[in-house]
Amino acid sequence: MFQDHLLYYPDQASMAELVAGGLSPWPSVTDFRGLVAEPTAPAHGTAIVFHGNAGHAGHRQFYVEALSRRGLRVILAEYPGYGPRSGKVGEQSLVTDAEQTIALAHARYGGPLLIIGESLGAGVAAAASVRARAAIAGLLLFTPWDRLEHVASHHYPLLPVRWLLRDRYDSTTHLAGFGRPILVVVAGEDRIVPTRFGRALYNALADPKRLSVIEGAGHNDWFDALDDAWWQQAIEFLLVSGR
Repeated sequence: MFQDHLLYYPDQASMAELVAGGLSPWPSVTDFRGLVAEPTAPAHGTAIVFHGNAGHAGHRQFYVEALSRRGLRVILAEYPGYGPRSGKVGEQSLVTDAEQTIALAHARYGGPLLIIGESLGAGVAAAASVRARAAIAGLLLFTPWDRLEHVASHHYPLLPVRWLLRDRYDSTTHLAGFGRPILVVVAGEDRIVPTRFGRALYNALADPKRLSVIEGAGHNDWFDALDDAWWQQAIEFLLVSGR
C-alpha cells in the first residue's frame, strides 16, 4: 500500500472520452494499447510516449502538437489499469506491456523509433527499451530518476523504503551500455523528482548523451517552457546523431 500510494494514480476513462482531437485508438478499439496521431504528411518516424503516474494517455495530447509538426507519428501509450484498460499496476506489468507496445509499433511501422518517458514513464521507458534496443533510435526522458528508492527516501526519510518498495525502476542499471542517444531533461524547480536524481542518471550514462535543464520549471509545468527550437534540436540529436 505504501508503494502504490507513492507511485500509481490511474484515472479511468471510456474510449469515447479519449478519442478526440485527431486521436485514434491504437492499434484498434478491440486491442486498445493507446492513442495514435498521424502527421499531415507521410510520417518519417514514430514517437512512443509513456506518460507519468497520474491521469491517462489522453491527457498527453501536447506531445502530438510538438511532434507531429516534425513529421512524426505519435503513439500515446496507455498502461494496464489506466484509462479504459484493465490490468494491474506494477513495474512488471507496465514494463512487459511497454515492451509489447514497442515491438508492435516496430513491426507495423519500422523505424526510426523515438521512445519518450516522463517521470514514472521514464522508468518504464528505460526498462522496456533494453530488450528493444536494436529497434530504437533514441530515448527522451523527462524528469527521470536514477533509482526509485532514492526518490522515495527523499520524500520519506524516516521510513525503510528499500524494504517497503516492491518496484525498483532502476534506470541507471537498465541503461548501462544502452548505446543509443539519450536526452535527459530535468526541471530546475522540481519538488517531486528533484533535479539531482536526473543528473545522477545522466552522469551514469555512456555517450551519446545530452542533458537539458529547464530553469524555473516544476515537475508538472516544464512543457510550457519548451519552444520549437528546443524540440527541433532534441529531435535532431535523438534521430539524426544516432544514425
